[in-house]
Order: sequence, then C-alpha cells, then structure tokens
Amino acid sequence: MTITKHLALTGGLLLIALSGMASQNFSSDKADFRLETVAEDLKHPWSLAFIPDGSMLVTEREGQLRMIRDGALVEEPIRGVPELVVSGQGGLLDVILHPDFEQNQVLFLSYAHRNSDGMTTRVARARLEDKRLADVEVIFEALPRSSGGRHFAGRMEFDQDGNLYVAVGDRGDMDRAQNDADDAGGVHRITTDGAPAPGNPFLDTSGVNETFYTTGNRNIQGMTIHPETGEIWSHEHGPRGGDEINIIRAGTDYGWPTITYGIDYSGLPITDKTEKEGMAQPLHYWDPSIAPSGMAFYTGNRFPQWQGDLFVGALKMRKLVRLSIHDGEVTEEEDLLTDLGERIRDVRMGPDGALWLLTDSPRGKVYRMVPDQ
Repeated sequence: MTITKHLALTGGLLLIALSGMASQNFSSDKADFRLETVAEDLKHPWSLAFIPDGSMLVTEREGQLRMIRDGALVEEPIRGVPELVVSGQGGLLDVILHPDFEQNQVLFLSYAHRNSDGMTTRVARARLEDKRLADVEVIFEALPRSSGGRHFAGRMEFDQDGNLYVAVGDRGDMDRAQNDADDAGGVHRITTDGAPAPGNPFLDTSGVNETFYTTGNRNIQGMTIHPETGEIWSHEHGPRGGDEINIIRAGTDYGWPTITYGIDYSGLPITDKTEKEGMAQPLHYWDPSIAPSGMAFYTGNRFPQWQGDLFVGALKMRKLVRLSIHDGEVTEEEDLLTDLGERIRDVRMGPDGALWLLTDSPRGKVYRMVPDQ
C-alpha cells in the first residue's frame, strides 16, 4: 500500500474559505509572515487533519472531535468518539487519516482510556459519516495499564507502505521504557487492522510485543515523515533538559533512562551517562527543555526559503522553532513567534502551502501561517 497524494487538491478550497481572516504580522531571518486565526475557543486542541474536500478535523483533549468547514468551526462536535478518559495529559489525542481516506473515509484516533486496571493509550479505527463516526473499533492498546495521568504520548504517523506508527510514553515511570515485556516507552508499528506490521524487528523475539518498533522513548509528542527519504522522524520530551529529535529506525533503543542529556525535576541526576554502546544518540537535543510538541517539514511553495526545513512547536518556551538540517546535522536554528505568548501544541504542513498551528489552551486556536505580502 502506498500513501495517496490527494491533499494538494484541496489548496484552492482552503484559500477561498479562509479569505478575510483576522491576522497578526511577524518577521524572521528569512521571511515576513502573518498568522491568520481560523478558529478559536477550542478546549486544548491537540491534533489537526486535512480532509480532501477542504474541511479539517481537530481533536480537543477534553474529548471532542471538531470539524472546520468553509473557514468556520462547526458548532456541533462529531458524534461517536470512543469512550475515553480525560486525566492529566490524557484525553483525546491524535487524529490521522487512512492513506486511502478519499475512498474509504477511515480515520484513526489515539486517546487515553481507563478501566478497573488503570489507564493506558489506545488507538481506534473509525469511518467518518458526515457528522458521526461509525464502525468504531479498538485496534491497539498498550499494556499493562497503570495509574497516573502522565506521558501517554499518542502521536501517530503513516510510512510509505501504509503502516501506522504509534508512540506510547513511559507513563511517568522511567524504568518501563527499558522493560521489553512492557508496551510503554516506545514506538509500535501496526497495520491498519492493528496487527504487527510485516518486518517488525521483534516478530520472532519471545516475551516482546510483536508490534514494537523502537524502545527507550520517554514521551514522543511529535512525529512526521521525511518528504524525500520516507523515514519517520520524531521528537520527545526529556525531563529537565534533554528534549530530543530522533529518526525512528527498526529495533533501535533510544536510551531512556539509561542515557539522557537531562536531569531529574528535583535537580538530581538521573544517570551519569549521555551515551552508551547499542543506544542511539539524538540528531538534536535541547538543554534547557523547550517541551516540544508537533512537528512538520515544510514542503510548500509559499516560503521557498524554508523548503525542507523542520518546524517544531514548543509548549514550555511558547514558540515555534525552525531547523535547517543538512547531512544529518542541524545547521541553523531560529526561534519564531516568541512574542505570541502561546503554547504551540501541533504543527502541520497544509495542502495550501501554509503552515498550520494549534495552541494549547482552554481557549485554544487554529492558526494559518502565510507570507506577509
């Protein structure tokens, strides 16, 4: 299966629908741009997906799936969202469309779920029927469950073969990320039916979930596909320091908590090691932490000077980071939107050539980022 390239067809529809939006102007090293407010008063929006007809889906962490249509937020939420729990960092998280969405209308949701055994990260598949979800089916559940409302992760991405990557955090218990019998603290790769994807690195390893693709990940909050190589890139939260960007490679241990460039929130060291044989080094890391969330490569034509750059939102530092990357190294880093004062939760490359942002707030916004011309 290959990912269909239908999204570019919606650019004109978006342009027509979004004309006349209120905007704010900004300057950067390479471009002057403006933010257009597309929607607001969303309850902690978490993820954004573009539908081929020009509409958009937005998840609210508080448990609702919303639609933006004709440039306006539809008042009534989409019905049929699976049962979930809103607790701490958990709630309704990512939304991603099936590679063949235009034909089958299927999408995937990640979310926190609770039962008598505790809470965990789940993924459900569903079919979008106008204002409701139908045929909702849970296809992935990280086990064992546990208490606490931290580090659900939940970011998802499809690769070029149509396999779904699902990030699961360490749930606030760091040692779980190095326990092969525990689904926490890693990336799982599954088919659209929830089965372990062909070629997964632990298919023949006793005692390890066959859906595992990587281990040693603390709390991935950004995931995207490289537009040229097809590799899946991610970033994850460190503790105090040590936020990382990584390329997700089969069977790789990213080291948490055995190695880290961060320290504990108490100020005490977690480990005296920043590297160890058999564990991957990050492509880039931040110290102090920026609390990264959402990421996208810029592939549009509106900002030709940004072609191929990686954009990362920041919650704690309330900014958007632009990274130029060449030959596996970050060669330029620029902070954008530092005066906006907003926690950037998600960053998406739009089919209209614009960058799209979500802000994490009880009155969160959807922004569209375009050249100031």
